[in-house]
Amino acid sequence: MRLTDLPQRQAARIDGVEDREPGDPLAHRLRLLGFVAGEPVRLVARGLFGADPLLVELGCTRFALRRSEAGRVQVTPDASA
Repeated sequence: MRLTDLPQRQAARIDGVEDREPGDPLAHRLRLLGFVAGEPVRLVARGLFGADPLLVELGCTRFALRRSEAGRVQVTPDASA
């Protein structure tokens, strides 16, 4: 499942970030920010009418991501939450 498809407030774990080309700079940047396998993540809020940006909580840090950026992050919903 992609981060953009995660229901609001649903806890999940990151599976990985999709590279769209070799040496993808955006995927690399997301990994540097902490979007790495195993990290807990939660979609906090969406922009008006489900549009940009998406407010994402990674650990105790919040990021505003475009849908195109969040769509690269693969997650698994946390069944216990």
